[in-house]
Amino acid sequence: MTNDSTLGFDGGLTCSLQCSDLDASLSWYQDVLGFEVQYKLDEMAWAEMVSPVKRVNLGLGQVEEVQTKGGATLTWGVQDIEAARAKLEAQDVRFDGETRTIPGMVSLATFFDPDGNQHMLYQDLQTEGE
Repeated sequence: MTNDSTLGFDGGLTCSLQCSDLDASLSWYQDVLGFEVQYKLDEMAWAEMVSPVKRVNLGLGQVEEVQTKGGATLTWGVQDIEAARAKLEAQDVRFDGETRTIPGMVSLATFFDPDGNQHMLYQDLQTEGE
């Protein structure tokens, strides 16, 4: 028996989140995070957006009651976490506490979209100075 764990991934990733108002969420992700609408299907209350990260898209589905407990946290790498955080805070984005740093490893800052979906910024400190 061959143990081949390769599924043939092609390098693309679409992350799906729930939202209470599709149009408002599309605007927020465009204006605050710089995503672009790829397509929108009104009859399905669904849209996909292209993120600034190559081949990583965001799917948004409108639902009656958004469930934000559990699930994955979308964690976005940035070059300068303090600058990125300041830019988001200037747009009234809510953060969960202060930026946490593990010296020589990573800095992390958790924030939320208007529906309470959790996201995180990270800055890789292991590659600084290379």
